[in-house]
Amino acid sequence: MPRSVNSVAKRARRKKVLKQAKGYFGRRKNVWTVAKNAVDKAMQYSYRDRRVKKRTFRALWITRINAGARLHGMSYSQFMGKLKANNIELNRKVLADLAMNHPTAFEAIVNKIK
Repeated sequence: MPRSVNSVAKRARRKKVLKQAKGYFGRRKNVWTVAKNAVDKAMQYSYRDRRVKKRTFRALWITRINAGARLHGMSYSQFMGKLKANNIELNRKVLADLAMNHPTAFEAIVNKIK
């Protein structure tokens, strides 16, 4: 009995990977073996960096809150500690937005916790 190969599925798999590699430089976009490695690595980076993005945004928010708090004579840790003590439950994302775009609202929060 002759050997059966599923060429249709094989071609579909390769087309899928080459489509994902569209826009890559040089042979990474059109040579199967190179494109497969490039796409695999890109997928690893995208998986990892979806988590790293959360960390970097949190660090950015903390920096902005710290800058806003220091304008009113407090450090970040003092500010966050007093927020918790006064049961003000605003997350860092909202606090950073207030510190950057609505300084009067941020100042009202600072005055409330002092």
